[in-house]
Amino acid sequence: MADPVGDIIGDYRAFAAQQRDRLLARGIDIAPYELGHLAVRVPEWDQYVHLRTLLERHAVANMEGVWNGRPMSMILLAEPLRVLDGQVIPLIELIPPVHQRVYKMGMEHFGVVVGEEVDAFSRRHRAVLTGQQFQNAWNEPYYILFEDFTHVKFHRHSLRAVIELQGGTFDGIHHVDGWVPQRLVTATGPNPLPR
Repeated sequence: MADPVGDIIGDYRAFAAQQRDRLLARGIDIAPYELGHLAVRVPEWDQYVHLRTLLERHAVANMEGVWNGRPMSMILLAEPLRVLDGQVIPLIELIPPVHQRVYKMGMEHFGVVVGEEVDAFSRRHRAVLTGQQFQNAWNEPYYILFEDFTHVKFHRHSLRAVIELQGGTFDGIHHVDGWVPQRLVTATGPNPLPR
């Protein structure tokens, strides 16, 4: 069976199964929950634009916005990704550089929508959670960081719902206009990083 999105981003089914199995080994069963998104990171701006173009061919909308100093795409797929035992992932979060710390390139995390019980969920699984992100008033996911720098994030709302709560809509393909890729600047200035 043809899998055009898999041809673009890689074996997302194996990634989802690997992360599910890692969670089960830590006592977390995600089977009862909705999956909200799959995050894919790329190291170069040109690669971001290329993947964005390819993925948009299989999407009904892209709500690209600026977050953390750079555009990011929230690509709503025409056909959700089918993973695990009948679960679906409707949205791809495509993330370009610049990165503030070490991240896994390619498939980097997926979001589990726990819902209103997310705080109780975090207390129940505190011993295996790595931390919590404070992104905005609507999105403060808990997460687990694995040894290969991939994550699973646990959300109150899906990323689509977060964007809609902030007034965004998924009504076609929208890009950030006039954005110029940033140069990497370190504490020593805009010099290249040592090799």
